[in-house]
Amino acid sequence: MTTLLFLPYGDRGYRWLALADDGAITEGEGMPALADTAVVAVAPAESVTLHWADLPARSPAQATAAARLLVAEASATPIAELHVAVGTEGEGERPIAVVGMGAMAGWLADLAVHGIDPLAVIPAPLLLPRPEEGYVRGIVGGAALVRSCTTGFADEARLTDLVVGDAPLATVERDALDATVAAAVAAPPLDLRQGPFARRRRIGIDWALIRRLALLGAGILALTLAIDLVRIAKYSFGADALEARAEALGRTGLARGETVTDVDRQLAERLSAVRGPGLGFSTTVAAVYAAVRATPGTELTALDFQPNGSLRIGVGAARESLPTDLKRALEAAGFTVTAGVFQSANGRVTGEMTVSRP
Repeated sequence: MTTLLFLPYGDRGYRWLALADDGAITEGEGMPALADTAVVAVAPAESVTLHWADLPARSPAQATAAARLLVAEASATPIAELHVAVGTEGEGERPIAVVGMGAMAGWLADLAVHGIDPLAVIPAPLLLPRPEEGYVRGIVGGAALVRSCTTGFADEARLTDLVVGDAPLATVERDALDATVAAAVAAPPLDLRQGPFARRRRIGIDWALIRRLALLGAGILALTLAIDLVRIAKYSFGADALEARAEALGRTGLARGETVTDVDRQLAERLSAVRGPGLGFSTTVAAVYAAVRATPGTELTALDFQPNGSLRIGVGAARESLPTDLKRALEAAGFTVTAGVFQSANGRVTGEMTVSRP
């Protein structure tokens, strides 16, 4: 149900007209009981001036700005004191309603005292049908109204005769008037609740949307986690495969038939056994030969690799100083050198040295 509440003017108090969902219409005077009822207020024709003009339809802001310019030129009242609203009635020229800012604020404040926040505020003349030519008159909510295609005002004998002149003036039948009122309530041709007086929208929480967003977020998190788990599993399987391949390759380096318990440790043991203790046979001998080549006049006469990793070498030299030079060269290479007793015979100096890892 929707209640049309006619605002008071002069000696005329509140009146109301209730439109039931089944089309039934009831009316009365005073402030009605409005529990759980949508309310549309009707501004008295005496307080609202109506104009019609061609206005841009690209945006409400542009249309309102253009309407304010037109009203400022046609009104003696400062535009800052006027509230201008633009409607969309049919095609062609659009209705423009002008009302005092104080009157509009007073209506809404008075309604708020009664706990009413109207869905819309419609100028009373726009409740009459728009004629194609001439004028029509009717009584809505106890107020006599007159309108044409481009005017709308309160029906007063002298004013109406002056404005209408010789133009045809028809009276709207009750049934047609009820249908027009119902249509105007369903789709207001002009709502004064615009700009600073626009109805505030209550922010509601759409719990269904929140639940959908929560499910969507949970799905995204689950998908992200699944991607990470797949990546971790892939890396784990790849590491296992590489480890198995390395172990298989390591087995080929062990003695045939050897029981495998720890490939890394067993390969290290075999490598140590192959190269010998200390730095190993190959490394130690290579260093000794390098030192001998770096000391001209010396030569090796014997070579014996010991189980403890040291190397006993026999050295022959052309002069007394050369064994000492050889010893220093080996020590410079990082070895510990122990020299035995060198003897001189037949123009040669011979003796032994023990080369070991420090």
